[in-house]
Amino acid sequence: MSRVDLIQLIKSGAHFGHLTRRWNPKMKPYIFMEKNGIHIIDLKKTQQLIDVAAEKLNQLASEGKTVLFVGTKKQAQAVIDTEAKKCGANWVSERWLGGMLTNFSTIRKSVKRLHNIEKQETDGTFEKITKKEILFLSRERDKLKKVLGGIETMNRLPGALFIVDIRKESIAVNEARKLNIPVFAIVDTNCDPDDIDYIIPANDDAVKTIELITSTMADAILEGEAKLKERKAEEAAERERIKKEREKEKEEEKKKIDAERAARKAEKEKEAEEKKKAEAESKKDEKETKEVKMPVNAEKSADEKKEETVKDEKSKDVIEVKEEKSSSDSE
Repeated sequence: MSRVDLIQLIKSGAHFGHLTRRWNPKMKPYIFMEKNGIHIIDLKKTQQLIDVAAEKLNQLASEGKTVLFVGTKKQAQAVIDTEAKKCGANWVSERWLGGMLTNFSTIRKSVKRLHNIEKQETDGTFEKITKKEILFLSRERDKLKKVLGGIETMNRLPGALFIVDIRKESIAVNEARKLNIPVFAIVDTNCDPDDIDYIIPANDDAVKTIELITSTMADAILEGEAKLKERKAEEAAERERIKKEREKEKEEEKKKIDAERAARKAEKEKEAEEKKKAEAESKKDEKETKEVKMPVNAEKSADEKKEETVKDEKSKDVIEVKEEKSSSDSE
């Protein structure tokens, strides 16, 4: 982060304070001397405090917090617009509306109203209404755009305020204090620094001084945003790496489960095959046993037939004897 050197501060006129009779005694620690009725600001302290403020804004930006630039005095308006746009920040350079922070929901309604009018211009609504209505809406749009144009994209309260001339922007300072929003500000010798978190003692009326300090703050914010993007990219890469590792682990686990299932299936098939083989062998043994027993049974059947034949012949002989005996008795 580049540092503002003393020569730049001197050339910009940052050391010129206000007339001694208009000073605020609380600014005494930041005053180097008095010359020709004007207080001269201690630029070494200014340089140190610029570094502190820039470092803190860099940190806030790297954490994803937004900064609202505020400077409605004529000398600050163009600088505030330019530098805020440069670092992608929101800004207020026309007029600070009371409640812009403390009544943020109402301000958002006004922003939505601005968006609705702009939408009507493009969706054909203006073609269906009278010229008087178009004129009325156009004036309302221009008025809202002028005051709210710098905060159109501010969807939430800012993480910090950077202010030029805290006397003129006292309402903004008070609202920020109520909401515990840190305030960074260029503070001149006629201001009360008590309500400012990060003081930058310097001439708040010189355009070059305002431009030098505001540009330094914007650069610090840009560097912080770059850190945030880099960190997000690293986090995204890390998440992707973890995702791939988990997918790989799941794939390996799936392969392991599939292998175990295949092994169990093969084992069951083997058992079934062995069982089938055993049953086939058992049937074969039974068949062979039957084939061995069949001749014996056949032989027994032949003997039985022979015995039956003998019995039949004996029975016939007995019958014949009985018949002969019966015949002889009858005679």
